[in-house]
Amino acid sequence: MDAETLPLVWFGLLGVLLAGYAVLDGFDLGVGMMHLLVARGDRERRITLNSIGPLWDGNEVWLVTFGGAMFAAFPAAYATVFSGFYAAFMLLLFALIFRAVSIEFRSKRESRFWRAAWDAGFSAGSLLAALLFGVAVGNLMRGVPLTAAGEYHGDLFQQLDPYPLLVGALAVALFAMHGTIYLHLKTEGELQRRIHRWMWRNFGLFLVVFMLTTIYTLVALPGATAQLERFPVLWIIPVLTVLAIANIPRAIFNEQPGRAFASSVCTVVGLVFLLGAALFPNLVPSSPHPERSLSIWNAASSPTTHRIMLLIALLGMPAVLSYTALVYWTFRGKVRMDEHSY
Repeated sequence: MDAETLPLVWFGLLGVLLAGYAVLDGFDLGVGMMHLLVARGDRERRITLNSIGPLWDGNEVWLVTFGGAMFAAFPAAYATVFSGFYAAFMLLLFALIFRAVSIEFRSKRESRFWRAAWDAGFSAGSLLAALLFGVAVGNLMRGVPLTAAGEYHGDLFQQLDPYPLLVGALAVALFAMHGTIYLHLKTEGELQRRIHRWMWRNFGLFLVVFMLTTIYTLVALPGATAQLERFPVLWIIPVLTVLAIANIPRAIFNEQPGRAFASSVCTVVGLVFLLGAALFPNLVPSSPHPERSLSIWNAASSPTTHRIMLLIALLGMPAVLSYTALVYWTFRGKVRMDEHSY
């Protein structure tokens, strides 16, 4: 494989890793956001925690793998993103760590105040993480100020403009919907009926924010559709994404939560692929100086590094996918409480 093709391959692999993370950790971030809204009483809150208890830490491995792959495949882009968004990443790490600690510590004591505090931490950490992921995507979509050396020139407040915040709201709405549909699959009884009502609310919220974000993007960022115009075959991605979104309320109405969840998964994957199509060939677009953008070619590591990493990925990914499938198969079905539950 030649030096021109390898960056393309790794751009695609990064997209697969990001889509995997968004699908898997997306629903447990959604469960966290809905934790205080759908669950009433200690037992129901333990059920929502245990719906993701065996899975959440494995889901976050996809984010770690994405970061490691980006560091090795595109070190210049990795350095710019992680240094320029340093404050935002510290907030993100705090949110992810705090929600993890909340899951593990929540049931260690019987105190009502103790459990209520960790419940609040779990929900707040999930909400903040989802929002920050969306804000980061929004900043990349509109472009960030880069120097001629490819270094970020800005601060945290510049990253909180209306468009990034709108994309952050979209991420929150998307993961809340995704997590609610997942919770419906894992619960039963009165809790499940309450979650069913929230599925409709969250889908409605997602649809409104999705339409607003789409209109804003088409009006303010006309370059976002450049690759779709250049390669018309890529229009299959937004078409399939819209069809997946349209199938969610149909499946909910027909009481087919499995199909609703499959459509939600397809929606998340479609939006991640649309992000990749909008950014390509850039990893960190520069605004207002596009010529300073970090692309998959000027930010890439050596062809030798790419080849070695590709070999490792070909050997390791089947094991990761097999392990993930095994864990999800083992913990399929409704949540059952026992002495080992959270």
